[in-house]
Amino acid sequence: MISNDKQIELFQTANDVQIAGNHYKTKAIQPWDYIVGNNLGYLEGNIVKYVSRWKDKGGVDDLKKAQHYLTKLIETQGK
Repeated sequence: MISNDKQIELFQTANDVQIAGNHYKTKAIQPWDYIVGNNLGYLEGNIVKYVSRWKDKGGVDDLKKAQHYLTKLIETQGK
């Protein structure tokens, strides 16, 4: 459950509030806006998410997560 101070106020958008950190709010384009705007699937979306935030949040671990999702995406293509 989100605490009262973290709830989205009426007329605020999801982009106005970030729960835990600011690693997405500092981006010129929010990763989820890019993902939705380009109709990317789950695997592609996670790749974009982890590559977008690796310098500001998870470091090389986030790059490894992106690589893991990319490996799975390649596997789903039958090669």
